Amino acid sequence: MRTFLYFAAAALVTFAAMVYQRTTGPTYPKRAELDIDGNKYLLSLIRSHGGEKDCPLIFHIPDTVVTGTVTYRKFPTRDGWTTLAMTREDTELVASLPHQPPAGKLEYKVEFEKNGKNYPLHESNATVVRFKGDVPAAILLPHIILMFVAMFFANVAGVMALFRHRKFRTFALWTLVLTGLGGMILGPWVQYYAFGEAWAGVPFAWDLTDNKTLIAFLFWILAVVMNRKKERPGYVILASLVMLAVYSIPHSMYGSQLDPETGKIIQGMILHGNWHI
Repeated sequence: MRTFLYFAAAALVTFAAMVYQRTTGPTYPKRAELDIDGNKYLLSLIRSHGGEKDCPLIFHIPDTVVTGTVTYRKFPTRDGWTTLAMTREDTELVASLPHQPPAGKLEYKVEFEKNGKNYPLHESNATVVRFKGDVPAAILLPHIILMFVAMFFANVAGVMALFRHRKFRTFALWTLVLTGLGGMILGPWVQYYAFGEAWAGVPFAWDLTDNKTLIAFLFWILAVVMNRKKERPGYVILASLVMLAVYSIPHSMYGSQLDPETGKIIQGMILHGNWHI
């Protein structure tokens, strides 16, 4: 029963981390609510687009009287804005943002109009979408699965170490192996297909996703090595807390970004809709 409780607690923390990752960070769609003449629409603003095609923007607004425009420019620049008129396809208003090189970004604003009245979807700041290459599912899915299984095993190891369960060293070792496979082997493959570079962490750059994965991996190496000959649960507890902190950082928050002037990939962060390098 006690072992079951350890697994249940670890599963709860892991599930919470998964939900958190799906609702934070600059790559997941942003939700926006729009009220047009008393009709409320829940719309999705895309912030990441993969592949070689233009980025589609699709808004479900059945009211055929409503029209819309999309205004965009390269990010981060002070270039002039380009405005596109949306086209109607049955119950949807659609537009497409032009394709950009991997790690290139566009910022865009959406505005609707009905009977001469405008309904902007943004009060002040634009939405930023980052373009990337198409990552094969055979690489992306194992990467995602292994990283969350590693998170689950890290939580199990941490809880077991806290209560001195005899299996905590076994789960620490498995956490190290899974983090190595998912983060240090498959992770660079994902990065290469998405942005054309396998590693953007130290000592070459400051990509937050790569660096936080490296930090977690190093702490698990420390935990496993320090527990080889003698039980030292404190190191495993520390590594599990570091892993939890790593997963609390929104995914791709300080990630690869194309410098529009030089054409080189750098790292950039989006804060409250404004741009920073």
